[in-house]
Amino acid sequence: MSEELGQPIAYGRTAEIYAWNEGHILKLFHDWFPRESIQYEARLAEMVHRSGLPVPAVGEIVVVNGRTGLIYERVAGKALFEVMPSQPWTIFRYARRMAELHVEMHSRTITLEIPRQRQRLVEKIEAAAALPDDLRARVLAALAQLPDGNQLCHGDFHPANVMATPQGEVIIDWIDATRGNSLADLARSSIIAQGVAASAQTSSPIEKLFVRLFHTIYLRRYLALRPEGRGEYGRWLPIVAAARLSENIPELEGWLLAQAEKGVD
Repeated sequence: MSEELGQPIAYGRTAEIYAWNEGHILKLFHDWFPRESIQYEARLAEMVHRSGLPVPAVGEIVVVNGRTGLIYERVAGKALFEVMPSQPWTIFRYARRMAELHVEMHSRTITLEIPRQRQRLVEKIEAAAALPDDLRARVLAALAQLPDGNQLCHGDFHPANVMATPQGEVIIDWIDATRGNSLADLARSSIIAQGVAASAQTSSPIEKLFVRLFHTIYLRRYLALRPEGRGEYGRWLPIVAAARLSENIPELEGWLLAQAEKGVD
């Protein structure tokens, strides 16, 4: 199929996003991205949509101008990380709402064969070049003591991946989803937020304060809804921090190493 697509409305590492027909967008993948991975994303998106969570509906796989793409329902709105700085009074509502969405997500068990969270964590910890070998061994030993789970976990749940729309909040970008322990997924979101506040790239003191406030409200609401997870959540933090070192974020390396040291015997 040959199409005049115009300019992309968004760019990602693996694909460009174009307006498609009314109510839909086209996620057009780069040539190097495997078709098998696109088919997997389509199956995953369909499974999550069927679960009843507020996510965009997925359509067919198409070939446009020689490249493979995936049709999605178009979400009319803005990511929360764009909305909250311009409307700071919304931070309390959106932080609590994100926590409620996360708890709702973690109430879902899944049948689709998707990556196991534990295996992904092990792979990331083993690939983290910045981790000293003795700390790596202690982190892996700590991970072995923590329970598995069968819950749907997003893997990258933060305000850039939740859209504010007239119909309510919508969760996007599920490509890192796993089957696993919900408290590890909570710890991942917590480490992302705390890392933004700790990063030298977050230069404004007001911005740092804003992120810390958001994280405090979000975490308090999640644990109010699931108070039985409070202790175990803390045990996941150093493990998730160690795994995040594999993502090679230079400005966070020292901070992530310090977090990985905490709570690991």
